[in-house]
Amino acid sequence: MPDPTNAEIAALLDELGDLYELDGAIIHRVTAYRNAAKAVRDATTSIAARVRAGTVTEIPGIGKTLEEKLVALVETGEIPATVKLRAKFPAGLVQMTRLPGLGPKRARKLFDELGIDSLDALRTAAESQSLRAVKGFGPKFEATVLAALDAGAGEAPRGRVPLHDALAIAEPVLAALREHPASERVELAGSARRWVDSVKDLDIIATASDPAALAQAFAELDLLESAGGIGDAGARGRTHSGLSIDLKIVAPAQFGNLLQHFTGSKQHNVALREAAVKRGLHVSEYGVTDDATGETHHCETEAEVYALLGLPYIEPELRENRGELARDFVAPTLVTVEDLRGDLHSHTTASDGHGTIREMAQAALALGHEYLAVTDHSASHGFGNDVSPKELVAHMAAVRRVSDELDGITLLAGSEVNILTDGTLDYEDDLLAQLDWVVASVHTSFAMTAQEMTDRIVRAIEHPLVDAIGHPTGRLIEQRAAYALDMDAIIEAAARTGTFLEINGSPRRRDLHDVHARAAVDAGVKLIISSDAHRTTTLDNKRWGVATARRAGLGPDAIANTLPLDELLALRAGRR
Repeated sequence: MPDPTNAEIAALLDELGDLYELDGAIIHRVTAYRNAAKAVRDATTSIAARVRAGTVTEIPGIGKTLEEKLVALVETGEIPATVKLRAKFPAGLVQMTRLPGLGPKRARKLFDELGIDSLDALRTAAESQSLRAVKGFGPKFEATVLAALDAGAGEAPRGRVPLHDALAIAEPVLAALREHPASERVELAGSARRWVDSVKDLDIIATASDPAALAQAFAELDLLESAGGIGDAGARGRTHSGLSIDLKIVAPAQFGNLLQHFTGSKQHNVALREAAVKRGLHVSEYGVTDDATGETHHCETEAEVYALLGLPYIEPELRENRGELARDFVAPTLVTVEDLRGDLHSHTTASDGHGTIREMAQAALALGHEYLAVTDHSASHGFGNDVSPKELVAHMAAVRRVSDELDGITLLAGSEVNILTDGTLDYEDDLLAQLDWVVASVHTSFAMTAQEMTDRIVRAIEHPLVDAIGHPTGRLIEQRAAYALDMDAIIEAAARTGTFLEINGSPRRRDLHDVHARAAVDAGVKLIISSDAHRTTTLDNKRWGVATARRAGLGPDAIANTLPLDELLALRAGRR
């Protein structure tokens, strides 16, 4: 019996967590299985091999109890607890828990009272208006269920990987290839190089003194679960997490051609080829051919490719056919991480963070920040560790005390306040007025209509004490779609009131999306790029926000926290 792959093990642990939650297990037990599933999915070596070697508990999140279950899985092909719970709950019930607004407890209620045990049965019940007979379920929920099912909710994931997870795999592969004695140039290509939100695979372009040796070295990496197609032209591999990696090895003279071609995007390359044809040229991964002479030009760099076509060098993040190939296009100076002077959204142990005020401040100072807004969650965040009004007064004093004690950085005593369903905030105005910085965000009641959600956020934007709207659309990449809302109305309100909109740098958010970020700046809105850090190590999240801003074609002047603190605060002074 072949060993299960990491992806198969992770899926089984996720399923076991879902089954335990349906069975009413305590939340800590459920969370343990979900955390373990993520650890397995992210692991760069074979979990089954580590189980056999007795080293699996060295992976954070996997203790002795989980090890026992994994030993049983590797030795017998099954986890006894899973077999037992599968007999108790139909597989379709687990799928139902993935629907927005349902979850295990409510799915279990429908199962117990109406016998609904699958997505098909749920659709039938919603269409026949049977759900409203159960207490807590009404016509609005039936409509939400049908809309979610029509959108494909509850189905198995489609295989795209958030970029930060993909790069965590790509970076050690790139490092290993670059260290090989045969390697000359090794670069990441594909959509990952364009810093898109998520990817379905990875592409690597390389040159080598001994191509076959480099391809073989790639195939033998412990980071790969399997490999094939090994030869002078490269190899294909599959990681333990299930992500495909394609290594392409090319002659040095064609490196630029191949890198440009496989960086894409498809839309950019199609438009590039069409524009080249009008100039009597043909562009491919092999070179740029002059129709008049039949000569094919090989390019060592991408800059040479674009120069042959009469174009300036176009940064990878801009290659989406959004006007970058227009005759009047001027390559912008894009914002960089180094341009950011401070961070305006962070959390400490006062709410759900994992660093003290001083620890977060010192880490921000080490990153070169001139200022940091400490914005712990407000009184009705809804996920525990909220800061009551009384606690906020003491917290503000603590933030200011640490700020006075540290040289080189200014701390802003702030809060991430919750936008309630009617658009009001969960602190009184006299308390909000004492804060140095206010970020307002939606954290609850996501299933509102577009008009309701838009009105809710616009009312918060219009509040004179709100400085910025945090993660404005609420999306979680490959996990949760954005709220239904009218972004044009949100942008108009922000421009009218001078409220900042945030590009949240959490790699699972990157919210605003780059298209919305561009539209906001075009409308006159100032943006901020924030880390939303919950620990010292995630203060570096700003790089994901910068990547999103660069994809939007934004320079430093579009981002308010590239300014010194006094200039930043002057921008919003009129609102207060």
